[in-house]
Order: sequence, then C-alpha cells, then structure tokens
Amino acid sequence: MLFIEYPRCSTCKKAKKWLDEHGIEYTDRHIVEEKPSYDELKDWYERSGLPLKRFFNTSGNLYKELKLKDRLPLMSEEEQLQLLASNGMLVKRPVVVDGDTVTTGFKEAEWEERLLK
Repeated sequence: MLFIEYPRCSTCKKAKKWLDEHGIEYTDRHIVEEKPSYDELKDWYERSGLPLKRFFNTSGNLYKELKLKDRLPLMSEEEQLQLLASNGMLVKRPVVVDGDTVTTGFKEAEWEERLLK
C-alpha cells in the first residue's frame, strides 16, 4: 500500500494513526517532495471510480489563490490532471493506493469499507 501524505497535515496524521492501529503496512511518500506525476494521477483517477474533483485539495490555500472553484468546471479532464500534477499541494491528501483501491482524504467509515476487506 502506498500512503501519500503531507507530514504536517493533521488529517494525514490521523489517517496514519488509523493505519497503524489496524496493523496495515504501507510505504510513505511526501506529496511535495515527490509529487504525483500526470500518469500516476490519471491511473489513480481511473482506478478510483471517484469524481476528479475529489482529487483536489479544495480547502488548500493554493486552490483558493488560483480560484479553482470557478475555473475547474471550465477545464477538461486533461487540463485538470495536468494542473494536479504541477503541484502536490493541489492534491487532496492523504492518497492511498492499494491494488485497485485508490482513495483520497480520510473518512474513517469509507476507509473501513474500502481498506478492511
């Protein structure tokens, strides 16, 4: 399992604690130091079954500065994926990639359903 995080993010810390409490092994990856590539994001998006908007960190400063709330609906999927790949801080975190399961953010109920199979 790949756990992509921003270490200072409180949600990422909670998610990591949850994984540890459930004895789930993972490989850590810093989302800024090793930002996801366009190809990775495209693959994760396709495997996740989630709307592309779920991959954006909508509460982040950069999202707000770039006024993406208004711009995203006018952009193609391709443009959105290129934008996500340009800066790790735009990506909703944590991102968990485990085989065919890809999830963004941390909602305990969703993680229990998707990761404790």
